[in-house]
Amino acid sequence: MIDPATITAYRPCVGIMLLNKAGLVWVGRRFEKQNDDGIGKWWQMPQGGIDDGEDPKPAALRELAEETGITSAKIVAEAPKWLTYDLPSHLIGKSWKGKYRGQKQKWFALEFLGPDSEVNLKPPGHKQEFDEWRWVKMDEMLDLIIPFKREVYVDVIATFRHLGA
Repeated sequence: MIDPATITAYRPCVGIMLLNKAGLVWVGRRFEKQNDDGIGKWWQMPQGGIDDGEDPKPAALRELAEETGITSAKIVAEAPKWLTYDLPSHLIGKSWKGKYRGQKQKWFALEFLGPDSEVNLKPPGHKQEFDEWRWVKMDEMLDLIIPFKREVYVDVIATFRHLGA
């Protein structure tokens, strides 16, 4: 068994704040499995791991396409620093094959250039991450996000507030 106290590494990851023309942010509802926090209760912005040797900018575009089917987007801003969060103690040693205690994320703001009909929550070749999606105001996300990611979202909103509604 893995001792959670010995895990110090953070999984390198990107986060994407996708904004539409009205300055609203895309969020998807997580549904993949039952956990302590409940199915279908929490929403989040797209995010995902950076492959070995991959640059964060292309990783952000790749993750957006893998999770949402969206390819009509361009990067308009990059957070100046990496943000981290820790998993709750009961998940450390279980998530991500037990290798990481949380994630180290590089966040990007992207402008959505396509129609809403481009969103595909079941893109080919990737495991479905979300079962619903919607556009929300930035501050609405704080009530939708799983609590252990909330502080990261506070920082992301502060960083990109000038871009949205």
